[in-house]
Amino acid sequence: MRVTIDIPETEMQEIQKLTELKKKSPAISRALSEYIRLHRKRRFLDRALSGQTDYALTNEQLESLDVYETR
Repeated sequence: MRVTIDIPETEMQEIQKLTELKKKSPAISRALSEYIRLHRKRRFLDRALSGQTDYALTNEQLESLDVYETR
């Protein structure tokens, strides 16, 4: 899907630096994919820790996941 968006130059440079991609479109795509992945992991962890799911890990195992850490 092709869209036109305004991204501040400093943010675009940071995205390219963090993704280690020189081209803008692949860098944005990777950043969005990573955001979605982290959001899903956080949502799952929140649900699991609040008892809204019957996942087999213990609280200690869930809390040890790197979901809230950034790269």
